[in-house]
Amino acid sequence: MTPLEILTAAMTGSPAPRIPVFCNLPDHGARELGMPAKQYFSKGEYVADAQLRMRRRYGYDNIWSLHYVGKEAELLGCREILFADDGVPNVADFVIKNLDDIAKLEIPADITQQPAWQPVSDSLQILQSEVGATHPICTYITASTTLPAILMGMDKWMELFLLGPFDVRDELLRKCSDFCQQEIAALRALGTNVLIYSTPFGSPYFVSRKQIEQIVMPWMRRDLLPGGSEGVVYYCGMAPFNDVIDLVFDELHIKAHHISPLADIAEAKRLIGNRGLTCGVIDDIKMIHWSAEQTRAEVQRIVEIGKTGGHFLFGNGVMPMAVPEANIQAMVAAAFEYGRLA
Repeated sequence: MTPLEILTAAMTGSPAPRIPVFCNLPDHGARELGMPAKQYFSKGEYVADAQLRMRRRYGYDNIWSLHYVGKEAELLGCREILFADDGVPNVADFVIKNLDDIAKLEIPADITQQPAWQPVSDSLQILQSEVGATHPICTYITASTTLPAILMGMDKWMELFLLGPFDVRDELLRKCSDFCQQEIAALRALGTNVLIYSTPFGSPYFVSRKQIEQIVMPWMRRDLLPGGSEGVVYYCGMAPFNDVIDLVFDELHIKAHHISPLADIAEAKRLIGNRGLTCGVIDDIKMIHWSAEQTRAEVQRIVEIGKTGGHFLFGNGVMPMAVPEANIQAMVAAAFEYGRLA
């Protein structure tokens, strides 16, 4: 079976020789090609080449097309990204500097015509051509309720979200949701089949369950309404969200859940059951200091809890660049070994 077929089997509960094994290395590509991060992210060909090379080397199932989260801010007018050769690119120019800027914010009529979109399109077209028929292609979407954090900064967004003015907050959320709908449609048109829907505000770790039900959930429904939830993965960063799994099924019909390492994986598996896919996630920050043996032991623990009954995938969060290569190799190898089903 191809990796894409194995993923489909895990989603549906069909027989397969093993669980799917994902590994997320979006920030490692520049080092893989031996070039500065700013140069690496300037061309989609570089991103695709590096991701294909790393997938061949480590052997995991998925392929990433994510450039950096700030790319969405660039599509909305951000003029400066701070690139670092040993970490994640960050927004250095907030699009929204004061509340008056929210009224001025314009969502492009077609984001695919923005210059910042071209590298995304180029990389996805290459990945689709090279491995689209056999491997899951992962892309990243920031939910409308989280996108303002990279447009104005988390502190200002939390203040607006919680304290208002609420008409201004809702105007911003409407614009962000319009953007989100466009981005999802554009990525699907380019062949992605795994959409990592990043929604930290969908976790009770960030806001209360009442706020999730009354504020966050309606906007997430709007984000996903045009194209539905097929291929969407509910992802709250590394924040736990077991308490809202049933709500996500009922309200959003999202079937794949990226479970936080801080959450009880056994509880999550019980809650999800055979309704969808439980993604068991290793704490890859701890992998910076673990030995290969410690990494293998943690993979074994997670996989043996999750794989019983199928409907399970093993993966990581966003692998820090400081994690030793030996630990990445140990993680992937152990997931294949302990993830055998037949």
